[in-house]
Amino acid sequence: MAVAAAKEVVMAGNSFGHIFRLTTFGESHGIAVGGIIDGMPSGVEIDMNFIQSELDRRKPGQSRVSTPRKEDDELRVLSGVINSRSTGTPIAFEVLNTNQHSNDYDNIVDIFRPSHADYTYIEKYGIRDHRGGGRSSARETISRVAGGAFAKLVLQKYGIKIRAYTSSVGPLSLDKPYTSYNLDTVDDNIVRCPDAAMASKMIDYIDSVRTELDSVGGVITCVISGVAPGLGDPCFDKLHALLAHAMMSINAVKGFEYGSGFEGSKMRGSEHNDIFFTQDGRVRTRTNYSGGIQGGISNGEDIYMRIAFKPTATILREQMTINARHEEVVTQVKGRHDPCVVPRAVPIVEAMAAMVILDAMLMQETVRL
Repeated sequence: MAVAAAKEVVMAGNSFGHIFRLTTFGESHGIAVGGIIDGMPSGVEIDMNFIQSELDRRKPGQSRVSTPRKEDDELRVLSGVINSRSTGTPIAFEVLNTNQHSNDYDNIVDIFRPSHADYTYIEKYGIRDHRGGGRSSARETISRVAGGAFAKLVLQKYGIKIRAYTSSVGPLSLDKPYTSYNLDTVDDNIVRCPDAAMASKMIDYIDSVRTELDSVGGVITCVISGVAPGLGDPCFDKLHALLAHAMMSINAVKGFEYGSGFEGSKMRGSEHNDIFFTQDGRVRTRTNYSGGIQGGISNGEDIYMRIAFKPTATILREQMTINARHEEVVTQVKGRHDPCVVPRAVPIVEAMAAMVILDAMLMQETVRL
């Protein structure tokens, strides 16, 4: 095996947020994953059952359309909470990895898997953790879901709801706007689609892809309701730019759009402009092509966005690639992998959105507990 040259490069970018700030740590096949939350307001009642329920929505092995890896993903809080209330000090937490099959990756120690971070990690750091992708594994998102759960506990006090759902899988897509669906039913099926008939088709499609040793991508729609006007800053920290940064940092995300998105480019200004009116003393818009954000600042309407996920890069078919010596080889990975990451990514999208909104509120100094 070729040995990469020493690079002595530090990994940056492990923290997210300004005032409400999450730093994550851990690898897929390490002892644990976890994080430290800085900026959690003091005095917030910490409902550990709610936080665990959010992690349970993301955990592996929950259905036949996800990876069969079995992990309880039980979160342990190490600091920052006393008598079920936040103290305002850093909240540290961890989730132990208990079901690693690291030997599944012995055959790719010096092989660059197609569309994975193997090659780029070697180029940047001169070393990589081949076991499940190490830091580039989606297992890192446990910490994001935990951080988002803590943020949601604060947002609930302001009547802010964040709900995401699977709106497409491969060629199968919902054809109605989010307002046409009951988003409280998202978790009623394993694919997390609010349309039961379409959910059944999506499940069957993922099943067929899985049996063919292949994978498929999809789109998640996320809706944030109850946000007051005035969040976000008009230049580099536009609210939609912060949301885009959050969503594009999630594993396997390849695209982001909010409001009318790319479809809005096909419209005329006379069609696209959201006309203002007043209702019960509140400024409203008759349409919401702006997606709840104008000039980078929230306007009080629903904020909605769509996030595109690529097909899972790890498939169990034989594929051509190269090894660390740049020799062409045939590889066939082992292990346990999602045929479609989208259903388990729904709570991750919600978590990232929650942290963005709470952080923006804290920067705006609108949190008063």
